[in-house]
Parts: sequence; structure tokens; C-alpha cells
Amino acid sequence: KATSNICRAQVLLSVMASMYAVYHGSEGLKKIAGKIHGLTKTLEASLKSMGFPQLNENYFDTLKVVVADSDALKKVAEENQINFRYFSKTEIGISLDETTSLEDIKTITSVFAKAFSKSSIEVKANSLALSWTGSLARKSSYLTHPVFNTHHSEHEMLRYIKRLENKDLSMVHSMISLGSCTMKLNATTEMVPVTWPELGQIHPFAPSNQTEGYQELITNLENWLKEITGFTGVSLQPNSGAQGEYAGLLTIRAYHESRGEGKRNVALIPASAHGTNPASAVMAGMNVVVVKSDEEGKIDVVDLKAKAEQHKNDLACLMVTYPSTHGVFEESIVAICETIHANGGLVYMDGANMNAQVGLTSPANIGADVCHLNLHKTFCIPHGGGGPGMGPICVNDKLKPFLPGHAVVKTGGDKAIHAVSAAPYGSASILAISYAYIAMMGGEGLTNATKMAIFNANYMKDRLSEHFKILYTGTHGRCAHEMIVDCREFKKAGIEVEDIAKRLMDYGFHAPTVSFPVAGTLMIEPTESEPKEELDRFVDALIEIRNEIREVEEGKADKTNNVLKNAPHTAAVITADEWTRPYSRQKAAYPLPFVKETKFWPSVSRVDNAYGDRNLVCSCLPIEEYSKETVS
Repeated sequence: KATSNICRAQVLLSVMASMYAVYHGSEGLKKIAGKIHGLTKTLEASLKSMGFPQLNENYFDTLKVVVADSDALKKVAEENQINFRYFSKTEIGISLDETTSLEDIKTITSVFAKAFSKSSIEVKANSLALSWTGSLARKSSYLTHPVFNTHHSEHEMLRYIKRLENKDLSMVHSMISLGSCTMKLNATTEMVPVTWPELGQIHPFAPSNQTEGYQELITNLENWLKEITGFTGVSLQPNSGAQGEYAGLLTIRAYHESRGEGKRNVALIPASAHGTNPASAVMAGMNVVVVKSDEEGKIDVVDLKAKAEQHKNDLACLMVTYPSTHGVFEESIVAICETIHANGGLVYMDGANMNAQVGLTSPANIGADVCHLNLHKTFCIPHGGGGPGMGPICVNDKLKPFLPGHAVVKTGGDKAIHAVSAAPYGSASILAISYAYIAMMGGEGLTNATKMAIFNANYMKDRLSEHFKILYTGTHGRCAHEMIVDCREFKKAGIEVEDIAKRLMDYGFHAPTVSFPVAGTLMIEPTESEPKEELDRFVDALIEIRNEIREVEEGKADKTNNVLKNAPHTAAVITADEWTRPYSRQKAAYPLPFVKETKFWPSVSRVDNAYGDRNLVCSCLPIEEYSKETVS
């Protein structure tokens, strides 16, 4: 089970929403809400006075209006560049928001007047009182923390956001080598289209004749993804890799059910799989059977065959990551897929490591039936700090009829499964990032990127292997696009892998993936984006940390009071009047010459990561403040 999956948590969008609340505060939000509701009441009163009943007894921003002929209204509305929701021939929906103005209300009433040959009646907004039934009226306080009551000028808000940003190490500072995360360059040219209103201000349910540009972008991107994967069908609906897994598994279930084999519900999953794989399988109603790994980190083919044959009557699929999460290409992958097919199952390929495949091979080529792609990894949508993700699925002809449908927008296959996301094409506005990446790179560029990602990983592996044990390599001594560095031997000196991760912060680097998929290890993925100079800085940092570990091993440094156990060292610690540690401030803060040029100061000292993941700590006001509030 995955205990943390920040890349799919959509935290970035939550941060944006929270900043909206920080800037406006409780009073500001209440004023905005009051304006929206006031305009909605104004519109209701105007339409009622014109003879159009409104059906919602309680509402905030949405009206359901009865009309004689919705088609007649639609014609006039679209002439005025307005889209309503059309429930039926006689009922339509109207929703307002904070961008709506009184002029918009006048335009809407004039549309009704023209469509039904009535006189437009204007109701004065200030003549209406905002009112709620008792059960709906909010009586409790909200957003009482000082942070929501401090930053209400634009300048102060800008400084607050900048102060927060200054605490975050990102790829503008140094490489982020998180294994299995593919933290590659998010080029400015790829990102610019996200700011275009032509992309950002279109409703996901807008009529197709108003989204022809989007449709062209979507069609071209789907065709490119088909070519890259070798498949014939694509759904852009899933909003994350994990959601892609779920959608892909549902298409597999639907396929088996269409053949009268609904009893096929066993998913074979290698022991090295991502934590989301078994979780997705269970959500899709499947029973998980784990396949062993051999001593080289690959799938144990003998165990796979035995379990596939054991479950041949109820085998639904194999979920496999290629290259594997252990950082090696499964040399038996074609035979593995053939074994699954021979026993009635299908093959789901997890696309987490697609950055080592593009242009060199493809999921279809190895024998898979369906895969998801992490557009937020392989295809450049940024996902540091939590999203937004995109996990489209690509399928072969067997599964194409079952691609996810949608209740409002026609999409998916002829025998479509239910929607897995609220919008028909997921977070469609960020598709332009992947579109731009593929368009600018072209086939040759994408292939070269894959080669460089593998080359960079092997360059680092060769340098690091002189100082650390590399856990898994292929037959020829090579890794794929990532490698696992074994740190378990350092336990004898009292050094844990977490100590190494924390010490890397003093060198200005984000830690690689820690203790996944093997406890006590670091999984490193450099991607193709990093120049040799940055790779060397990172490797030099790890080699110097190895020397620091050696000092502990040889008794030259204390086992519990050393640069690793005390890492990271904050500016407050380094500049304190008193320094009692058995090593110099220089060694703590500037362990290598390059750090002086690029120093990034950690904001806090050591924290317990696992405890923090599993135990929520309230950052609210002290309980005494709530007591005061209750009394007042």
C-alpha cells in the first residue's frame, strides 16, 4: 500500500484555492458570495416577472427555469454567446459566479425577451434582501486563523507567497532525482499555453461546435499517443496515473464480461509493483495474487507461470511495469505477456517508466493490451508539489470498445464503461503542455530523449558503483533510466538511509526516492534534462556523504553526534552564537566548494517523515482561542 503519493494528490490546485481564501479572508469571501447570490436572486425575480417560473426552492447560484421551448431560447442565447444548460424541452439551468455582472443579468433577460417575444423587465438588485432558511444559514465562524486575516493588499500577498516559495527547493535550484517520478524539465514554451484564455476559459461541457480548436488538439495528441504506444484507442479522461490504472482495469473487466467470463477477477501483480497497482486492482473488484521477484530484481518467471496456470480459469490480468520498478528491463517481458494470454488473461502495463521506452519500443510491441501514460512525468506536465496529473489510457482493438464514456459529452467506445472523471477529457487545459512537448521534439527528438535518460542513469551508476552497491542491473551490467543504491550496509555504523537523505539537503539537493521499492535504499532517476555538470555535482555530493559515513565507521566521528545524524543544518543553527558540535560550521553548511555558489538553506531541522505521514498534527489556533470565541 502506498502511504504517500504526493504526485497524484493535486496539492498544487489546493494551494491555489487556499491562496484565494488567504487573499480575500472570511469577509471578502462572504462579500463575493453575497454578490453571486444577490445577482442570482435578481435574475430569478426578473425572469419570474416576465412569466418564467423558477423551480429550485433553495439555491445559491443556480436556477432551474421553465420555458415554453428550450430550442428557441438556445438559438437566441448562442447568438449572444451564452450557453445555458438544457435539461429538457421545457427546463433549462443557469449558473452564475463572481465574474457575472449586472450587465450580464440584463443580457440574459433580453435573450429571454427576444426568444419568447416578451418585454424585458429589470429588477433593481438593491430592492432584494439576501435570505436563507434557518437550516442553511451559517452561524459558525470560519477562516479565523491570522493567516486569513493579514494578507489583503496585493503587495503583502505577493510577499507572503514569495516567502513561502523561498522555503521550497525546486528544479530552479537543482535536480530532483526522485526515482519513478521522472522530474524532467517543464519548458517555458510548453507552459505558456496554460495561460491562454482560449484554453482556460472554456467549459468542459461546451458544445463541440464551440471547441473545434480543442478538438483538433485532442485528436492530434491522441493520434501521437497511439503512435508512441502502438495501440489503437486512447482515453484522455483519467486525471492521474492511479486513475488510469483503475480505468484500464475496468476496461479489462468489461472485456471479460462481454465474453461471458465475468468470473475472471484475479490480478497477478509483481512484488516490485507500485503501491497503487494492488490498490487499483482491489478498487476494480479484483483479487490480488503477488508474483515473486528473483535475485536480480526481475519477475520470477517460474512463479509467474505457476500462478498463471493455477488461476487460468479466473485470471483477469497481469499488471506489470516496464522497465521494472527495480530499474531494469525485464528481458523475458514478451514471454511473460504470452504466458498471461495463454491462460486467458490480458496484460496491463503501468506506464510509470515510459520515459525509458518512447521511441525505442512500445507497450504494444512487448505484448501489452492496455497501458496508462503519466503525461505529468514522461510528457512534461509539471507535478512537483502535487499535480495536476493526467493519466490517459491507451488500448488495443480488444479493449477499444470499452473506453470510458461520459454522461454529457459523447466520448469513449461503443460499449463504454462509466466515466472515471467528471470531465470528458480530464484536466484538458494542461494537455497543451504535452502537445507542445511532442510537437517540438518530434519522433527523433523523443527517441533521443529516451536514450539520454538511460545514458545519464548509467553514467551516474558507473560513478556511484565505485562507492556504493547498486542493487539491480541487467545481464550486461546496465540499468534502465533509474537505479537503486543499497544503503543497508551502513546500518552497522548506525547510519540509516534517512540520514543520507537529510544530509543531501545540506548539499542543496532533494533526496531521491527513499526505501521504495526496497527498504533501506535510494532510487535515483536523473532524466534526460540534466547536464553532465549537474549529474557530477549530485554524484560528488553522494561520494562525499560516503566519506562522512566512513568517518563514523572508522571511529573518527561520533555515532550519534555527526553531520549525518544532525542534518539538515539550518541557517539559524549555523549562525547561532553557541556551537557545540564536534565538527565545524563549514563542514556542516558548505561541505563541497560548489555549495557556496548555490547554497539553499533548509527551513527546518530534522523531522520524522513517516510519523508525519501517518499522524495529522493540528496547526490550528491554540484551544484557548476557541474558548474565547465561544464566550464572545
